[in-house]
Amino acid sequence: MKEDRPVPGSLGYQFPAEWAPHRATWLSYPHEDSYSWPGTLDRIFPFYNRFIRELSLGEQVCINVRDEQLKAKVAADLDAIGTDLSKINLLVHPTNDAWCRDHGPAFLLNEQAKERKVIVSWKYNAWGNKYDHDLDERIPGLVGNFLGLPVYYPGIVMEGGAVDFNGNGTLLTTTQCLLHENRNPGHFQHEIEEYLRNFYGVSQVLWLDEGIEGDDTNGHIDDITRFFREDAVVTMVEPNRSDANHTILEANLKMLKGFRLSNGKQLDIAEIPMPKPVIYKEQRLPASYANFYIANDRVIVPNFRCREDDKAMQILQECFPGRSIIGIDSVEIIWGLGSFHCLSQQEPQ
Repeated sequence: MKEDRPVPGSLGYQFPAEWAPHRATWLSYPHEDSYSWPGTLDRIFPFYNRFIRELSLGEQVCINVRDEQLKAKVAADLDAIGTDLSKINLLVHPTNDAWCRDHGPAFLLNEQAKERKVIVSWKYNAWGNKYDHDLDERIPGLVGNFLGLPVYYPGIVMEGGAVDFNGNGTLLTTTQCLLHENRNPGHFQHEIEEYLRNFYGVSQVLWLDEGIEGDDTNGHIDDITRFFREDAVVTMVEPNRSDANHTILEANLKMLKGFRLSNGKQLDIAEIPMPKPVIYKEQRLPASYANFYIANDRVIVPNFRCREDDKAMQILQECFPGRSIIGIDSVEIIWGLGSFHCLSQQEPQ
């Protein structure tokens, strides 16, 4: 499906910054047919369910579940850890896997429009047809139907983890991901940029180069650099010169220092050292503190059982003085090649 209506950007819609007030956070609950966490799925649930409970303390949590049986089990498990179930909405929307940031709806707002909130449903191909994705690709339409919101279909592949927003017209991404041949072959950079402007409502696109080692998504921005204010980012750095991420992240930092926003302002940059490498079955995993999630009153930060955890939490507390910084162990979750930001998608108020 491809749009023949006026595009959201031309109608004044914009994708808000993640720190803008949420009505809810959307998740897709993992299940036994998920392709992530091979052999270790049961080990993630104590941490995943705590993530849900933390979110529910400040906003609604809407969770896509595969069937009624899983719906009942999730409700019981969340109740057992003291979650207020009135803050949880479990919806039978079958999925292939749990990565709602990438397959979930993109919500845009225009406070002056008759329909102030709309959804964009990008095509989703599981990072270059690496996994089954037919159920995941239907999720934005199902959510739009549930909420009674208009849904736009740009007709090209895009993932939520590939883009980050300052809420004032600027989008941050990487060439490694959006120009990768397994996403939209035949589309040039300026064409992709036009889609970003039209369907996210941005006016400026800033391009970094590469993502970190172990990132199965080919360079998602949410593992390297994130906005925390309109004019400020946190970015990952690797002090160990012998680590494969050192050169990649040093190059990205240099580019960030050279960027200027549309108003000519240089970005303020907070640097966060990478965690110690997380390796499982001889595979380097994409462990990164940049994969935090900004909820209404707290920031959920992946921790990796290393001394760098405390430093990352301290830096993020300075970046988000009005929010609690909550660290949750992500060593089991990262085996799925993502963490809390990858698992979640915010719905603005």
